[in-house]
Amino acid sequence: MTLQSKPSIADRGQAFGMRLITRAGGLDALKNPVLRGKVEKVLYRSAKTGFKAQTVAGRAFTKKPGGADASRPRPTKPRREFDLTPTDDQQMIQEAARELADQVLGPAAAGADAERTVPVQVFEQAAAMGMTLLGVPADLGGVAEERSAVTSALVLEELARGDMGVAVAIMSSAAVANALANYGDSSQQATFLPAFTDEKEPATGAIALQEAQPLFDPLAPRTTATREGDELVVNGAKSLVVGATTADLFIVSAMLDGEARMIIVEPGTDGLSTSDDPAMGIRAAHTGVLHLEQVRVPAANLLGTAQDHMDAVRRARLAWAAAAVGTGQAVLDQLKTYTVERKAFGEPIAHRQAVAFTVANIAIEVEALRLVVWRAAAQLDEGNDAAAADLIGQARALAARHATQVGSDGVQMLGGHGFVKEFDNERWFRDLRATGVLEGTLLV
Repeated sequence: MTLQSKPSIADRGQAFGMRLITRAGGLDALKNPVLRGKVEKVLYRSAKTGFKAQTVAGRAFTKKPGGADASRPRPTKPRREFDLTPTDDQQMIQEAARELADQVLGPAAAGADAERTVPVQVFEQAAAMGMTLLGVPADLGGVAEERSAVTSALVLEELARGDMGVAVAIMSSAAVANALANYGDSSQQATFLPAFTDEKEPATGAIALQEAQPLFDPLAPRTTATREGDELVVNGAKSLVVGATTADLFIVSAMLDGEARMIIVEPGTDGLSTSDDPAMGIRAAHTGVLHLEQVRVPAANLLGTAQDHMDAVRRARLAWAAAAVGTGQAVLDQLKTYTVERKAFGEPIAHRQAVAFTVANIAIEVEALRLVVWRAAAQLDEGNDAAAADLIGQARALAARHATQVGSDGVQMLGGHGFVKEFDNERWFRDLRATGVLEGTLLV
């Protein structure tokens, strides 16, 4: 009997890349030879460095030692002048995300909302396109050459245009992978990240910051953690956690030594339980509550610093604003067609001044929010934290005030049709309510 040598990591990575091309090739964006060549180049680069794929039985993460230093995506290369025009690579990724939204997320949206679950095939297609690994560097199994908030914002915008609930369900896991890549030490990356870059069955996860309290402040959560020897003891509850009953890993915020910190918590840990927590919007994300009662985790599960926690809060708020842009664009696209085709008293309702002004206002608010989101993301990429923080605050305020109005006007413009599920407007209205309220979950 002849023993065959096992394929090397690089060989497995290259095979994965070719399967990815095969599965993703059905999207129109990748039928463009120029775009396809760029995707193949990224995949080849990732394959050359090697995808660290690992199947974790039952998602029981085994602690592994890391190297001396954690791997990080390199900072975005600064431009010679401030320019919000997406680069060629960003346009390629944006177009691929747009095709994914149009051909996969959009058609699945109504059913996913009604059933409060996303079909497995949708997750698989998004993973096949590498959407969940855009923030993970190649040497850790991802596809990122650099950490780019602008790229993430563009992707979230396009996916949320297809459907915000499905986009949140998919990109929640991407946020966990991003947090591990950008805040984790080498041991945490070696222990937890391979499950998220697994080519066969990538792990799912959720960043749990939100709590059920009025005027919730993510920098002062009621969830607490105390040190006992080489362990942390966590107590509290987190609400509206994406996929709480099915996620493979949680990143939970808690007050520790007077500061808000992030802690990695594995499902199945003693004292950790979940309950259902249906929400008004983003129902496809199947939100639930995490109950933590004397949950003990290794002190080594403390993720990043207090400053990293602040960074995650800001990037999450910007991510929600980007999602608001995408869903707001969906409302605008639908109304521009509907108001021209819908006739009353012998003419299109778009000829009515009140209708035309309302649609114009929606266009103004969506474009204004998009500009602020892109500017904030660009400032993050430039390393200008002070300017970024100011713009993120503006984006949050605009999303809370105007995105909700966009959703309401989208329902109003359809009259009785806007109140029924035959059209998407009532779902868009419910989803847009989340963008100025929720904390965590997504990251750019």
